[in-house]
Parts: sequence; C-alpha cells; structure tokens
Amino acid sequence: MSFSTVDHGMMARALRLAERGMWTTSPNPRVGCVLVRDGEIVGEGWHERAGAPHAEANALRAAGELAGGATAYVTLEPCSHHGRTPPCVDAIIEAGVAEVHVAVGDPDAKVAGRGLAALRAAGITVHTGLLADDVAEQLTPYLHHRRTGRPYVVLKLAATLDGRTAAPDGTSQWITSAAARADVHRLRAESTAILVGAGTVRADNPSLTVRDVDGPSPRRVVLGRAAEGARVHPCTEYSGPLPHLLDQLGAEGVLQLMVEGGASVAADFHRQRLVDRYVVYLAPALMGGDDGLPLFRGPGSPTMRDLWRGRIVSVRQIGPDLRIDLVP
Repeated sequence: MSFSTVDHGMMARALRLAERGMWTTSPNPRVGCVLVRDGEIVGEGWHERAGAPHAEANALRAAGELAGGATAYVTLEPCSHHGRTPPCVDAIIEAGVAEVHVAVGDPDAKVAGRGLAALRAAGITVHTGLLADDVAEQLTPYLHHRRTGRPYVVLKLAATLDGRTAAPDGTSQWITSAAARADVHRLRAESTAILVGAGTVRADNPSLTVRDVDGPSPRRVVLGRAAEGARVHPCTEYSGPLPHLLDQLGAEGVLQLMVEGGASVAADFHRQRLVDRYVVYLAPALMGGDDGLPLFRGPGSPTMRDLWRGRIVSVRQIGPDLRIDLVP
C-alpha cells in the first residue's frame, strides 16, 4: 500500500522515540510507539530498559481511553507471549486500537508473525513495511542475533592511507585523530561486548572502556590469557574456535560484538567470514614503506579472482579522517 505523509511522520517519530532506549534495552530491542486519533498524537512511548514495560504499553498508558479507535505506529512487531511483561498484542486489543502500522516483523522465535496474526484475528487493520529500511538499520544487531543466535560482529580497523596500522617499532598511537577516536568510543558504547587478542593486551594494556562519550562500557573479552593486573580485567578469557565463542556470546545475550584487534585476530575473523560489518578509519597519513604492520597478519588472497569483495554502505569524514563502513 502507499503510505501518507502523516504515516511517514508518525513512524519517524516512533523511530526517534526508540533511540532513547539505546543504552538500556539490551538484550531486548529498542522500540518506539505512537498512538494517533483524529490526526492528533494521544500517546507515545518507548522501551526504556530490559524488564520494564514495552513501548506499546507505555503509549497505551499515556493515551488512556483515547486509545480506543486510535491508529498505532510501532517500529517492531508487538510481542504475543508472556515474558517479564505481558503480551503487547493483548493490551492493544483490549484498548480498542483500530489500526496498527508495524515497520518490521520480529524474527524472535517467540514472536515471528504471531503478533501480527493475533492483531488481524481480533479484527484490527494491520499494515507492515512503513520505514522498514530505517527501522531495520536501527535494529540490525537485534535482528541478526534473533535470526542467527550470534552477535552482530563489527570489526574496527584504523590505518594510514597505505594500509599500515603500526610502525616497524610497534608504535601505533595515534594514527587517527581525537575526533575519530571519540567515534570509536561511540561504537564501543553501542556494543554489548568488545574483543581483543592477548597480544594486544600485552602490547598496549588497553582498558577497553568508554571514556570520550556518554554511554556504557561493554563487556570485555580476551582471546587467550590476560596478565594479572592488566587494565582489561575483569574480562572473559577464551581459547577455542571462534564460531563456538560467537555461539556462546549469543546465548548469553550479546547483541553486538566489537572486535578491536590486533592484526592476527582481525585476520582470523575475516578469513573465517565471521565479520558482519567492517568499520575502517583512514588517516591522511602515509607510512611510506612496506615494513609497517598491515591491517591483517598472515597470507591473503593468492590471486585477484580470490579477492574478498564487499559493499561500501557509508563514507563519512570525521575530523581529518575518513570512516568507511563495509558489509559483505
């Protein structure tokens, strides 16, 4: 169906409301809801934190009796099962909502179309797909986790324009600008967990916390053993196959895993095709030789026809540097 300008505006409002739950809803999704009656917003809400009432419940409570006959705009399919909160579809039906716009369906096995079916069975008009691409982008880690059981893996890389991440003497601080490093901290805050190799812990002794922006610090994971007294503690230490680690973290509710290195760890994730998004920061600097550390350690594609190719989805200038986002 074609959606009106009002429809687009109300779903965009729901999308902005959902963003308010960025730091607090994991492992639940960020969701926003707007209730409209006679062209006026009568209630709105968002999912504020895991275990708290969902966006639909908050919007219905704000609307009160005005929810009867209203149109709801919800970014994600309403839940139809009992969890820590009652089913949202029951609340929508009981409130007498007449029409529901849902941007994207929820692939969670407990929902997966049941919410939409329950609303239609109750005689409520249901439309899907409004601003679906925008909502799917906002919910990418959640949707990926629910479809695969694994976290959405973001590999962060920083290099000179000639692809070097450290000088021959091992120094690497700093290739990029303070503005780019602040953006990295935002990426950390958006991630449920962050991972580095034990070699990076020995070389740099990073804390892997969020410092330059507002937002929570992620859970820390080290491949191998971190020395006693290393700043990365407390952390999860792991030795074993990477796919098993992703399964384990997914089962523990990690929606997004940020991989920060080093070059051997980055190469392992890349070669095993475990990266869902590459975030590459390029500085306007040149190492000027072939003796610096490359982005990936070890053998690469033996021939041109074996090159890994992806799709650039975003290019942004951050201070003097470029951020390039690449997906398979």
